[in-house]
Amino acid sequence: MHLVSKHYCNNPYFVTQLYCFAECLPPLESLATVEETVVRDKAVESLRNLAAQHSPQDLESHFVPLVIRLACGDWFTSRTSACGLFHVCYPRVSPSVKVDLRAHFRQLCQDDTPMARRAAACKLGEFAKVVEVEYLKSELIPMFVNLAQDEQDSVRLLAVDACVSIASLLQQEDVEQLVMPTLRQCVEDKSWRVRYMVADKFTDLQKAVGPEITKTDLVPAFILLLKDCEAEVRAAAAHKVKDFCQNLDPYQQENIIMTSILPYVKELVSDVNQHVKSALASVIMGLSPILGKANTVEHLLPLFLQQLKDECPEVRLNIISNLDCVNEVIGIQQLSQSLLPAIVELAEDSKWRVRLAIIEYMPLLAGQLGVEFFDEKLNSLCMAWLVDHVFAIREAATLNLKKLVEKFGSEWAQNTVIPKVLAMSRDQNYLHRMTCLFSVNVLAEACGQEITAKAMLPMVLNMANDNVANVRFNVAKTLQKIAPVLDQSSIQMQVKPILDRLNTDTDEDVKYFASEAIAVIGG
Repeated sequence: MHLVSKHYCNNPYFVTQLYCFAECLPPLESLATVEETVVRDKAVESLRNLAAQHSPQDLESHFVPLVIRLACGDWFTSRTSACGLFHVCYPRVSPSVKVDLRAHFRQLCQDDTPMARRAAACKLGEFAKVVEVEYLKSELIPMFVNLAQDEQDSVRLLAVDACVSIASLLQQEDVEQLVMPTLRQCVEDKSWRVRYMVADKFTDLQKAVGPEITKTDLVPAFILLLKDCEAEVRAAAAHKVKDFCQNLDPYQQENIIMTSILPYVKELVSDVNQHVKSALASVIMGLSPILGKANTVEHLLPLFLQQLKDECPEVRLNIISNLDCVNEVIGIQQLSQSLLPAIVELAEDSKWRVRLAIIEYMPLLAGQLGVEFFDEKLNSLCMAWLVDHVFAIREAATLNLKKLVEKFGSEWAQNTVIPKVLAMSRDQNYLHRMTCLFSVNVLAEACGQEITAKAMLPMVLNMANDNVANVRFNVAKTLQKIAPVLDQSSIQMQVKPILDRLNTDTDEDVKYFASEAIAVIGG
């Protein structure tokens, strides 16, 4: 049985070639009642696939009786499995059988076991799509209303998903009369999990009910969700701000956003919960193209500035990563005047962790602003980080250089970055000279063989004469690191003689790293 069941569950098409329809069903029916959820789900999936392959006569003779047996089973496991099978056979059976199927589905919606009611609520939307409109109104919507008022919040929240499917199948007047009263209750449900589900499905609901009901009912509902007492609900609603605003009626869009939505968005910018602020920051920039230049400058830029200074790194990242939306609307000049000072301020913050966060965002920001603007406004900042008094900043700054070279190209590196890195090799502070070597380590691969050999290698070789042992052994480590980028001629003629000399150094650490480099490079 185990081997046969495995075939039934995993490859129903193969099974149908070997067994007749009636012979396929009993093992799958058995598997659809087991306790293990994964097995049940796989059995239901196979039954659904099998149903699509067979005639209405076979469905009525064999499949529908199976569904009814599962729906009437003693254990909740069989009844939960039955819920996923109604919609695959309903469209292809006779009217009298349809009556029977609707009656059994109604029983499942009223089942004593919450698990069965959850399964019915989960599959109600699928069933609604195949039921005739008259029965949708007279039979399924009452089922939906009851499920949406169930004593278990785990059932009520699944009814929200069914609401989307049902609303999309009805005329606007029917939606207003039959669906909206229940949806309004869900928005103010006592369980935050139900309200969260409404917020999560809000744009789907918006598309299902249409622009008029959105204006009269969903806008007030959205405001309630944006100021909900639970942070999870506010975060889910905040994440939908851009899409909800984008889908509003174009003729009323700006007015609704400015008068109804934006005042509550402004409050969320300073929300006490960082997940709410982060969710909003990920979408708020998308309001710029919707509201236009004047509104962006007057109303949105102050919010962006506030978020750029937020203590939560994810909030700052979400703003920086979406700057291109604002750039397209107000232009780089306005953007630099408004937001760049805040970015520079963060980049020079007295707290090194704040500086570190901005460094990590800099390649992303560079890509948004372009090479000319970056060179003019931010390049000097990036180079200044290389001589920061905190090692973690200097280390991050070298990795930042590599990412910038990968973004802007080796020619840009040769003209802009490498001269400044070379100058550091002559700095009086040995820590800065070591940072110069660390920069070469990461730049060599990004810049390629020619630039490494001509511009950076001579400097590294010259630093082998440094009077600080830490610098000398880092020269050995750097030569080992960049060797794969160099050609054999450079290695034999320039690198190996220097490593041989360092291998006889008076400092033990220098000799150790030189010998290690010789072993690796010499193969």
